[in-house]
Amino acid sequence: MTREDPSDNPWSDLDRPPLNAAALRRALVRPGSLWTSVEVVPETGSTNTDLAARAARGEAREGAVLLAERQTAGRGRLERAWTAPARSGLFCSVLLTPRAPAERWGWLPLLTGVATAAALARAAGVDTALKWPNDVLVRVGGEERKLGGILAERVTHPDGTASVVLGVGLNVSLREDELPVPTAGSLTLAGAPGTDRDPLLRAVLRSLEEWYGRWRAVDGDPEASRVREAYTAGCATLGRRVRALLPGDRGLVGEAIAVDGDGRLVLASEEGVRRPVAAGDIVHLRPAPEGPPEGSPGE
Repeated sequence: MTREDPSDNPWSDLDRPPLNAAALRRALVRPGSLWTSVEVVPETGSTNTDLAARAARGEAREGAVLLAERQTAGRGRLERAWTAPARSGLFCSVLLTPRAPAERWGWLPLLTGVATAAALARAAGVDTALKWPNDVLVRVGGEERKLGGILAERVTHPDGTASVVLGVGLNVSLREDELPVPTAGSLTLAGAPGTDRDPLLRAVLRSLEEWYGRWRAVDGDPEASRVREAYTAGCATLGRRVRALLPGDRGLVGEAIAVDGDGRLVLASEEGVRRPVAAGDIVHLRPAPEGPPEGSPGE
């Protein structure tokens, strides 16, 4: 006889109740809503992988939402692992089919960051910041920690059309001894008064629907939709001296001074030379080794 893993029982930790899938569907899947389906699975490798596979088979349409109570092979950017105890966070992927020009699709992860930060301020009662290109930061004891990350992947449907799978992973109730790395944080550790995952998820998805609707209505224009303005206002990377590690162990050091119209981070060297860096071109973005500003976030 094998011993049951306590994490397999959704009621083994009363501080971490399971998501209410039926209530989430009633709240989110409604006439005129972006969200067309909401599914919660007990466990999977990666919600992004699963939803992308469904879309590639023609089994998912725009507005599909897939959540997992536990991910065993969650992925961040560049295939970095993302792990957390069951029901300790929000592990969510959504399928979007933008009509905007493909060159503007790079704004979607930044837009998702803006939407997530706005939702957490309202529903969790904590201030967050955005680390370019795909991290959400929170302060724990005066120190910046990574609260979550965003992953965007392009997928092609059987009819040749393309969509984007957007994954959002957020640490909600992780305790200090459960953190995967010392630089990680959670809403609980940040002192958030609200850590009920159901209202948090509804807030994030409604905020994403609002920002995506604005962006889509103006063909993905980051200026007209005010996405660039909002991202710039919430981006903790700007104004800091950073080092962008490029493929081949090449490094680029400079002050992060802007996010340009293509969503690239613009670095200014000491000589005043400005160079934009795209998210797809960097391996790491870290504080520069020579005198980084206090509180600079790590990777």
